Amino acid sequence: MARPTVRILSRYILWQHLPPLGYALAALTFAMLVNQIAKQFGNFVGKGLPWTVIFEVFALSIPFIVAMTLPMAVLVAVLYTFSHLAADNEVTAMKASGISVQRLLAPVIGGATVVALISLFWNDQILPRSNHQLRTLLVDIQRKKPTFQLKEQVINEVVAGQFFLRAARIDPAANTLNDVTIYDLGDPERRRIILADSGRMAYTPGGTDLYLTLRDGEVHEVKRADPEHFNRTFYGVNRIKVAGVSNTFEQTQHDEYRGDREMTICAMQDVVARARQDMERVRRETLAAVTAELRRIAKLRPATSAPPDTTPPAPSTYCRFVGSIKRLIAPRPAAAAQVPAQARRPPPPPALSYVAQQSGGASAYQQRLRAARQRAAIYEVEIQKKLAIAAACLIFALLGMPLAIRFPRGGVGLVIGTSLAVFSIYYVGLIGGEELGDRLIVPPFLAMWTPNIIFLAISIPLLWTVRRAGSTAHGGDWDELKEQLFGWVGRIRNAKFGMRNRA
Repeated sequence: MARPTVRILSRYILWQHLPPLGYALAALTFAMLVNQIAKQFGNFVGKGLPWTVIFEVFALSIPFIVAMTLPMAVLVAVLYTFSHLAADNEVTAMKASGISVQRLLAPVIGGATVVALISLFWNDQILPRSNHQLRTLLVDIQRKKPTFQLKEQVINEVVAGQFFLRAARIDPAANTLNDVTIYDLGDPERRRIILADSGRMAYTPGGTDLYLTLRDGEVHEVKRADPEHFNRTFYGVNRIKVAGVSNTFEQTQHDEYRGDREMTICAMQDVVARARQDMERVRRETLAAVTAELRRIAKLRPATSAPPDTTPPAPSTYCRFVGSIKRLIAPRPAAAAQVPAQARRPPPPPALSYVAQQSGGASAYQQRLRAARQRAAIYEVEIQKKLAIAAACLIFALLGMPLAIRFPRGGVGLVIGTSLAVFSIYYVGLIGGEELGDRLIVPPFLAMWTPNIIFLAISIPLLWTVRRAGSTAHGGDWDELKEQLFGWVGRIRNAKFGMRNRA
């Protein structure tokens, strides 16, 4: 009769986790989406964009938000469920019935593993596609109106070769400009530089022409036929029409380029393998060039070099598994592997003489080698990030259970406080690690997995504490947790104060 009881207990624990998991995922995703809308809504409304396009922009932002909030929801669900089970003495009753903490942890690990696999599939298959569509859509929006693509403190080309604009401050929501400098080269007989304290943009109903209303400025004009004379005109209001500015929204149908965040793990592994081939090619060419130069000095016959290895890299076990699933599900024409444009380029021809081609010598070799290493590191970091975020679902479950059992009286404060602390540390670690990994300061694995390793190291002693025979569900509250986490600061301060008094 023990086995049916175990199955009932596992179903009961998992069922208790489902409602808080769903609520936490929905609430966190909605909160982050509202924050995203609040920051970006003004950049799209009032620009003549269809509402369907604006809705699509924010809808395509949801997969990225879900990728971030899914591990958060797991931690919130585990903390909330086990704190309630412990506060209601259900954990004490289970222990009294001979059920160990390991047995309570088993269904949690199983459920967290399933969520981690879902997260991995989401991050590897759904998220890259949505990121690609979102980037393509934003580029299309930028091409619709200049106010979307004008950059501050930069000379922007509004009309190719004819009209250039620079502004110190640009407000895309209000179409206003401050500290404006315009270079008008449209008239071949004269050159004009227009300065203004502020300005405003507007468009014709057809959207093909741009009107600039400039205030408090001056116009500098030089005629090519008479370059010795310079005209300077001051004005209070100056209205300028710029014809030929496209204001139609055209959505790109096929965009072959994909960045690292728009590629699956298998596509990025292919790029990494080709980058490593480039690194090996650089080493081989350099060695061949040095050998050829030494043989030339020694007046020996040139040595024959082996042709470069252009064998495509073999796919990993994971990629073979994913490929087999795609072949079973997708129709045959759609089963072609997604290979980015930068990964399909043919390998460069072998250098005949590296010394003759590169004037920098050793420095040029280091630059080529570092460029290949950095290209590989950028994609390796993104691969490890996808895996680390998926694994965080499991690690957060291991961290949340002992905390909730040890401090059952913490209540909502424990859930919110612990979740905010863990999320802040984890995602700051991810952002910082990605930066360090891209710059070749830290290996990609450590750059992305260090937050997971830290929280796993914290969860192991907590699990050991709650599994001891003397441990009980009647633990401390939120104040006691704060004392255990940060009490050492006060103890150090008191020790220093005592030493100062004794002195």
